[in-house]
Amino acid sequence: MGKMAACRLEQGEDAFRKIFRLYKRRNPPPDLSGVLEFTRGHPGVKPKELTIGALSDHDACRAGLQPLDQWKVYGLEGYPGFLFVSNPFLPGWQHRWVRQCLKVYPQKPNVCNLDLHMRAEQTANIWESSKEQLRERASDRRSQKSLLEKLRWVTLGYHYNWDTKKYSVDHHSTFPPDLAELSRCVSRACGFSKFQPEAGILNYYHMDSSLGIHVDESELDQHSPLLSFCFGQSCIYLLGGLSRELAPTPMMMHSGDIMIMAGPSRLLYHAVPRILPHPGGGLLPPSLTGPPSDNTPTPPSLTEPCSSQDWEVCAQYLHDSRINMTVRQVLEDGCSFPVGEDMRHEQIHATKEDSYHQDEPETPGQEGEGQHLLTKRIKTT
Repeated sequence: MGKMAACRLEQGEDAFRKIFRLYKRRNPPPDLSGVLEFTRGHPGVKPKELTIGALSDHDACRAGLQPLDQWKVYGLEGYPGFLFVSNPFLPGWQHRWVRQCLKVYPQKPNVCNLDLHMRAEQTANIWESSKEQLRERASDRRSQKSLLEKLRWVTLGYHYNWDTKKYSVDHHSTFPPDLAELSRCVSRACGFSKFQPEAGILNYYHMDSSLGIHVDESELDQHSPLLSFCFGQSCIYLLGGLSRELAPTPMMMHSGDIMIMAGPSRLLYHAVPRILPHPGGGLLPPSLTGPPSDNTPTPPSLTEPCSSQDWEVCAQYLHDSRINMTVRQVLEDGCSFPVGEDMRHEQIHATKEDSYHQDEPETPGQEGEGQHLLTKRIKTT
């Protein structure tokens, strides 16, 4: 029985995994012509109209977001519940959220990957211990990496346990109020007025990083949307189906873009096989090349202004890095964690290739069938 189950599992993984390997491949580089760009038009991409008034201009401005009538929102045929928002941030405001991700959110009591093998005093202030090294990197790329450059993930609110694949009432810190309000603004704008931000995972990618094939299924509430925010360099994002037998649709995600996975799309397999320099050349995407927003916003903003000194460090970090924030609701409305119940979700399909951050090179070859599956998937969306 075990061998039969393993055989079925291996066959079911093939379609998604081959596309993943196709785009992770570096030599020869894959053809990117089939990667979907939402703003360039595609038969499967459908513009979505938001309900004007769902988010007031006042609340949007406080979070650094454009008025709702200026948002560009898209759905994707074959993926009900999936929404893509093309950079709704006001000019100069992505800088503030980048600063929060690098300077504020890695601070204690939040948890990061460095805590696993370093003393608490060594990770007490990752920003302060790293900023001068990052400034020096501008003139010496061979200098030793800072702690900030070694950061891979940070957890917020209910802290996700990577070993047990669960959340716990005993492993919790206050969710950042500014990120909570940003998330509520985006969720309200997209029609999810009851969404409660309770847990966050921040991923820090470099140009050789990737995110393995997985499903976000550890939350007790699997009906509320999952929000994903992107800053810095671009990536290829793969969105699949309820099983790995379905080849995923590849799409580009650029700085400032937001994805919402809700309804039937909430439990779909997804992955990030490749981080790419933003299109157009230059060290930073256009939305990050200007100065940070000024320090006299009206109405008062959710976050502190990003000083030019702080942005010098952030910009140096982002020259070859990408930051992604995912925010999710853990508990159903009015519910709490079950008493005495083991909430682990067994990951029988997990392999080394499914680890959260991957840096090992792909084995050349075995990509031709992946390209065929990719073409077939694009034609069906």
